[in-house]
Amino acid sequence: MFGISFSELLLVGLVALLVLGPERLPGAARTAGLWIGRLKRSFNAIKQEVEREIGADEIRRQLHNEHILSLEQEARKILTPVQEPAKPAEPAANSIAPVVETPPAPPTVPTEPAPAPVAAPAPHDPTLPPRAP
Repeated sequence: MFGISFSELLLVGLVALLVLGPERLPGAARTAGLWIGRLKRSFNAIKQEVEREIGADEIRRQLHNEHILSLEQEARKILTPVQEPAKPAEPAANSIAPVVETPPAPPTVPTEPAPAPVAAPAPHDPTLPPRAP
């Protein structure tokens, strides 16, 4: 993790043995191990919390994008003219007619265009071989 080699660990162990002595070294190693374990657990907890928050933000963003896409599709359906809209009849000047919206007609299925007719070659076409009588 920090790039510490085995020889460096051995050197730290020998210095600790000389400084602390053989009686206090096992207790000091146990205490150091407990502190290192606590630090690892706290870093892992923070990492998981950040990942969870990032994941929640990503889910919210994805749901928002899907909602926008569905609204855009609905707007395209409404704005794309399927057929020529009929011109409304002009109401009488004194009468008030209720406005009734008719639902849009279902989209028509496009049919395949008819194949273009193949023109017969002209009888005097020099690129064609001569015909048998």
